[in-house]
Amino acid sequence: MGPLGELPALRNHRKPLGIRFLEHINKGKLSYKTHQAIVLIVTFLAYTSYHATRKTTSIVKSALNPQSPDVSLNFPWRITYLSSPVENKRVSWVLGDGWAPFNRSDGSVLLGELDVAFLAIYAFGMYFSGHLGDRMNLRIFLTVGMIGTGLFTSLFGVGFWANIHSFYYYLIVQMVAGLFQSTGWPSVVAVVGNWFGKKKRGLIMGIWNAHTSVGNITGSLIASALLSYGWGWSFVVPGLLIAFIGLSVFLLLPVSPESVGAERDEDLVDSPRKSEEEVTELLLGSDAEIKGKAVGFIEAWKIPGVAPFALCLFFAKLVAYTFLYWLPYYISHTAIEGKYLSSETAGNLSTIFDVGGVLGGILAGHISDRLDARAITAATFMYCVIPALYFYRTYGHISMAMNIALISLKGNSKALATVTAIIDGTGSVGAAIGPLLTGYISAKSWSAVFTMLMGAALVAGLLLTRLVVAEVVVRVSESRPQGGSQSTSQDEEIDV
Repeated sequence: MGPLGELPALRNHRKPLGIRFLEHINKGKLSYKTHQAIVLIVTFLAYTSYHATRKTTSIVKSALNPQSPDVSLNFPWRITYLSSPVENKRVSWVLGDGWAPFNRSDGSVLLGELDVAFLAIYAFGMYFSGHLGDRMNLRIFLTVGMIGTGLFTSLFGVGFWANIHSFYYYLIVQMVAGLFQSTGWPSVVAVVGNWFGKKKRGLIMGIWNAHTSVGNITGSLIASALLSYGWGWSFVVPGLLIAFIGLSVFLLLPVSPESVGAERDEDLVDSPRKSEEEVTELLLGSDAEIKGKAVGFIEAWKIPGVAPFALCLFFAKLVAYTFLYWLPYYISHTAIEGKYLSSETAGNLSTIFDVGGVLGGILAGHISDRLDARAITAATFMYCVIPALYFYRTYGHISMAMNIALISLKGNSKALATVTAIIDGTGSVGAAIGPLLTGYISAKSWSAVFTMLMGAALVAGLLLTRLVVAEVVVRVSESRPQGGSQSTSQDEEIDV
């Protein structure tokens, strides 16, 4: 009786301090739905802050390297900044003349190398952070990752006040920041998977996945607004923000129903990262029984559907992250209606891409639920990216309205983020390669960059062909009148 009586006390001790405080105010245990709401809100804010810190580099690029070989070195917006009432010589120098070593002729290449260093370490860490998170308290793991991200994001900005011009300082800071950033996605996906079942997961994940775009928008607006005060603030403020939210995660996030003594609903299953069958369900909509068996790295690649989606995501994230890191720079270096925009205006305009991402993600989730066809939905969105990229490069400079409309269409390609719960590490390799190649290619031709992106989008769609055919075969077989056993046999014979 003694040990059994101690279990409630031990469970209560494991509860986050914030949950215990809310229960004290409520004078009783929180309901299951209340815990679910807390999980959605806290994880949404957590990953929003991850992307807000990740976005700042793209906004500051045009301040660090305002010169472009494609246009005159004397931008009209530079005169606007230099004639402003701000008398601080350093601030006007940074905004007008760049920041060494990034204001050299090879500045865009150096900025591209920072991107690939960050994303390469991020991809490397992604492969291992999931396994490490399984062996740690996810609340602690996520908190450490967020505070570490905030610290090293801020240290990048400290280079402004410390007058640091060593490329290797910024390179090392970005690499460590990428390592801490890799803790975010596996952790929030695991926690959400613990609390939500399979039913309507597409729509739920479509809405919840808006955190990526909301974070990009938030990071863009904060970095753009602070740029005129010195580019260091564009890093320090988002760094402090993610550290503060990290403390909120530590105080409030319930990792699983068992950790807070909540009774699990019948339709809920284990985390999608912890089961081969659940991974298959996530990718192909299978109704396989969940056994809660842990999956190793090699075994995960053998799961039907994982490899095609992983390679598809490689090329999809090559496109998405090229825009994440280079779109503000491209806008500020491209004449729209014959005029060049300031870094702040270009950063604000680039948020339209993420507005399209929010709408596209929710739309894709809804379509996926209605059709129960994840591969078909993802492939359709990827193919739509190709004409959107072409029209944006060809007609985006004609007018501001045209630029905004075409940016929002491109943002819809980010709906593929609903499949990154399992294979984000592989996708992140593509995310690292895209910005790196852009740094080199853009120095010669932006048209070549867009050709590369259209090719990547085409390959991403083609990689889903086998899964699309499998889904079509299943739908056709289901529409034909046949015996239940025969249908089951046919479904089991489909090998994707």
